[in-house]
Amino acid sequence: MLLVWCRRLLAKVAVPRWRVLPMADIERTTLDAPVEIVDYDPRWPQVFAGLRDRITAAVGGLAQRVEHVGSTAVPGLAAKPIIDLTIVIAKRDDLPAVVASLQTIGYRHEGDLGIPGREAFVRPPGTPPHHLYVCAADNENLARVLAFRDFLRTHPDTAHTYVSLKRSLAHRFRTDRAAYTAAKTAFIDGVVATAMSETSPRADA
Repeated sequence: MLLVWCRRLLAKVAVPRWRVLPMADIERTTLDAPVEIVDYDPRWPQVFAGLRDRITAAVGGLAQRVEHVGSTAVPGLAAKPIIDLTIVIAKRDDLPAVVASLQTIGYRHEGDLGIPGREAFVRPPGTPPHHLYVCAADNENLARVLAFRDFLRTHPDTAHTYVSLKRSLAHRFRTDRAAYTAAKTAFIDGVVATAMSETSPRADA
């Protein structure tokens, strides 16, 4: 049923009047830069690993883990060539210490950019294109991001439909990143709802 719904959405996608910012696909690059979707690059996991190791060395035990999120975290998925990373911390009280540690390696804190509990950072000059976020382990947005990523990793038909949607929207809204991002919202929300319903414990279990 989800795949049928996704295909129907792709055929008649509409742009919401207001910009909606879905999960890890938040656009923080220059808004007038063209939207670029490229084939999956097998080097992306290695780029992530290099960034993760540098970040982990800086924040130490403050990080429970560093997650590779977004489309570049799904093997075989075409994506914008920008790595998304999320530092997962035990509690929000640890954030000031994490901000201070990241400043020592060139990151600048931007705040939550309108998504409560998900703190964004500007990358240091000279590093590979990437977006860095910090979330507490119990953050709702983090749960959605991971649910979406993991569902695409294990459902290739849905991942293929998502790629088709992204390529279509990138062609349609090549110079309008806000419209491109907003037009994906219904698809992403639908996949997240399905993923979370599959992982939630049944009431009669």
